[in-house]
Amino acid sequence: MRSTITARGQTVIPAPIRERFALSPSQRLEWLVEADGTIRVVPVDASPVKAFRGRGKAGASQRLLDDRRAEASLEAG
Repeated sequence: MRSTITARGQTVIPAPIRERFALSPSQRLEWLVEADGTIRVVPVDASPVKAFRGRGKAGASQRLLDDRRAEASLEAG
């Protein structure tokens, strides 16, 4: 499946993928750049605790708080 990036940097997630992963409007996605140069897109759970699962490295709590502050400031405008 393919999609195109618009001039504003937006793209459409193909319907079969949205349906398979139960993605809905306002769903948050995390974009990860892998060491081999590939890009991985991962749905992020709305629950901060579930979204944080598996990221527990040294200083992870502070990174989670920093991420949440950054998201809040983006949402505020």
